[in-house]
Amino acid sequence: MESLQKIADYFKDVETTKEHNGYFCSVWEALVITILGLFCGLKNVRLINQWASCAHIKEFLLKYFGIKSIPCYYWQNCLLKLIDPVSLNQCFINWVGSLISGTLDNYTVSFDGKTIRSTAKKQKYSSPLHIVSAHIAELGITFGQQTVNDQSNEIPAVRELIKLLDLKGCMVVADALNCQKETAKVIIDAGADYLLNVKNNHPDLKQYIEDYVQSDDLRETMETATTLEKNRERIEQRTAYVCNDIEWLFSKDNWANMCCIGAINTQFTTSKGTSNEWHYYISSRELIPDELLKHARLEWSVESMHWLLDVHFGEDFCRVEDKNVQQNLNIFRKIVLNSIKKYKDNVQDKRPISNIMFNCLMNPEMLLNIFESINPYFPDAID
Repeated sequence: MESLQKIADYFKDVETTKEHNGYFCSVWEALVITILGLFCGLKNVRLINQWASCAHIKEFLLKYFGIKSIPCYYWQNCLLKLIDPVSLNQCFINWVGSLISGTLDNYTVSFDGKTIRSTAKKQKYSSPLHIVSAHIAELGITFGQQTVNDQSNEIPAVRELIKLLDLKGCMVVADALNCQKETAKVIIDAGADYLLNVKNNHPDLKQYIEDYVQSDDLRETMETATTLEKNRERIEQRTAYVCNDIEWLFSKDNWANMCCIGAINTQFTTSKGTSNEWHYYISSRELIPDELLKHARLEWSVESMHWLLDVHFGEDFCRVEDKNVQQNLNIFRKIVLNSIKKYKDNVQDKRPISNIMFNCLMNPEMLLNIFESINPYFPDAID
């Protein structure tokens, strides 16, 4: 089918962890079968294998993807174990680059980690599997991921992921855990800017900013902007304060290119009363209050993606013993979410993701519509 577009060219060079003798189903074919099954909302490899073994799905896979044989469940797992997660991640990053039109100038890229809870009590894991993701908030797609080393934590993993990605011109946002001087330097070295949430892990810096913002006289000199949102019985008012003249700030020079401080005051009003909280920020870009409100709000976009991984794929309940398979499945799920997001944007399909997945399950040719919709971002069709 000449119009069928594919991901293949971006993943054909994925490496394996060891040599294999060429089972009757290749590693690449096991990868394709697994990704297509995830498009149909199937949550684990066993269900995907049962789906691929159905007669009409076999015909579909042969006709459009050239897959002649379906491995049994055991061999499909064995083939997925062979895929090197580091190599697969680099292929994924290259593919996402093809989905982005132009540069990331002024986009917001949010970094955060997620622990796959089902790995917490697995004997084969020395520690629960924790994966850091980078999410392009305005586009709603994941850019890449990095697995946290068993003997480490999220902070160095975020730095390694920043080095892997082309972030030139974007605004990197992250939570207070990643408000670190070395992380800020890595972001600047990558050609990006940062907006970092300052909390008690830097008590002196937080105190300086808080004292400035909470001084009535000084706060009046700051630029401000306010947004008001009402959701059912809850009213949320967010007020941003920005100061780009920070020569007075002690230790400013310890943070790469820091030139702005900001604060957001959030008031929640419900039938039970009003609550009030403050958040403080530093940035390497001179901001206006509306920009602070925007970028700070988009920090949560990566959390929405993590929620989708659990809702649509049951990731926290994925009881896979092999660490390679867990990491590879995490990337496969993000391939699916990115593709469906791109499809929804391109054809203005307002249906929920779950409806689109169910449609793929009932009518596999819906998968072709998704691939074709993101033309010309996919390479040439399969021979």
